[in-house]
Amino acid sequence: MNPAVMQQGNPIKIAILAMGGQGGGVLADWIVDMAEHAGWWAQTTSVPGVAQRTGATIYYLELLPEAEVRRAGKQPALALMPTPGDVDLVVAAELMEGGRAIQRGLVTPERTVLLTSSHRSYAVSEKSAPGNGIADPNKVLEAGRAAAKRFLCFDLQDLADRAGSVISASLFGAVAGSGALPFSRDDFEATVRRAGLGVEASLRAFALGYESADQAPAQPAPIDLARPVPAVPERAASPKAQALLDTIKRDFPACAQPMLAVGVRRQIEFQDLAYATEYLRRMKAIRDLDAAHGGEARQWALTCAAARYVATAMAYDDVIRVADLKTRGARFDRVRQEVGARADQLVYTTEFMHPRLEEICGTLPAGLGRWLEGSKVFGGFVERRLGRGRRMQSGTLGGFLMLYTLAGMRRFRRSTLRHQAEAAGLEQWLDLIARLAPRDYALAVETVNCRRLVKGYSDTHVRGGGKYRQLIAAAEQLAGRPDAADTLRLLRETALANEKCGPMERQLAEKLAA
Repeated sequence: MNPAVMQQGNPIKIAILAMGGQGGGVLADWIVDMAEHAGWWAQTTSVPGVAQRTGATIYYLELLPEAEVRRAGKQPALALMPTPGDVDLVVAAELMEGGRAIQRGLVTPERTVLLTSSHRSYAVSEKSAPGNGIADPNKVLEAGRAAAKRFLCFDLQDLADRAGSVISASLFGAVAGSGALPFSRDDFEATVRRAGLGVEASLRAFALGYESADQAPAQPAPIDLARPVPAVPERAASPKAQALLDTIKRDFPACAQPMLAVGVRRQIEFQDLAYATEYLRRMKAIRDLDAAHGGEARQWALTCAAARYVATAMAYDDVIRVADLKTRGARFDRVRQEVGARADQLVYTTEFMHPRLEEICGTLPAGLGRWLEGSKVFGGFVERRLGRGRRMQSGTLGGFLMLYTLAGMRRFRRSTLRHQAEAAGLEQWLDLIARLAPRDYALAVETVNCRRLVKGYSDTHVRGGGKYRQLIAAAEQLAGRPDAADTLRLLRETALANEKCGPMERQLAEKLAA
């Protein structure tokens, strides 16, 4: 560990970028407390982002030894904001925040130590993209290697979780281990002890962060983006579930078994064992279709693709599922952990609910829901009461019971208007695949993959569903053409790359006119 070298007369300048709940303020306060106990002048300011995930809060610190103040003979005037090209240490509590620090010019190869966690907290734009909107983390690593004097990057959130603490503690340890500040390890640990809250867990996280930074390579290695194939479990939780697992292992090709096991688990979670049995029945029909048209020679491409997308089509996102996810104990535990709540603190989560008329009617029995969906009086009532959305607290008794009651409607799901619409669409899609496979195997596989566009709920589901239906119609129009599969794949990629339908529609018109 090389101790920090400070230019005489200049303060040490530190920028910390953290999102809400990541303890950036705690980390800044610890550094200030440590510096002041060591006889330094210290100042911290913060500039909050626009929102929790559209802009992190920047905490800016300047530290100056008391000896420098006495030499100057007057109190120092310390800056309130970081200046591009004039920061000694940048600490980011999430990888993309480190990238944003580089974009802002806060990281320079002449002087800046860049320390960032490698874990990701996905932005809204990444999660709401039609396709895979997740940014490539290795581009940030490449930029960090070029932009920083020294670059340290490892999963500090994982270290905190292993220690039963929060990321601010592991970040504090990594700052100590980096040698970027001229304080001893004892100074850092004494600061944690003075805080007096969760000391033992914080010190465990501190130690893990310290060791990781002290032993860090000169440059961080690229992040492996490959997704491991899920393992097929040996045993199921119940005899009935075991029968389904045995069916998967006996009746399906090995390459499809991992996804089929995941699909069965999802159907049980979404509905029940009978629904999972129905999923396997549909998959057996596709496997037989695949086998009859050369699937084994093609590595069972049709069966493997269908194992994933039939599962997601059957376990769609509806109001009942959303309510179920929002009332799970694991979710409340995760929120408490993210905000760093103590055991004696109450945490209230405010949910923004914006149900559309179609979603409300979709939870009702099919006949009643269809009638109300066509009622102008009921539609006007919903628009007046819910047109701008409503906020509710799921942690209160009233809010929780309302969501819990909605989640309990799962037993009636098969009779709802939404389920009937989803089931009818699923059967039409499977029928099209069965008609295409004998004529054009590759086109049938691409038609299965078009289901990737359908995801989420509310407006996200409407946008993706509209594109999906256009692509399914295009598949029928393209059938018989030698380039049908390639054309449909290109159309799907265009649809996934653009939020609007226009680019895909123009491309389709050009292909059909050719």
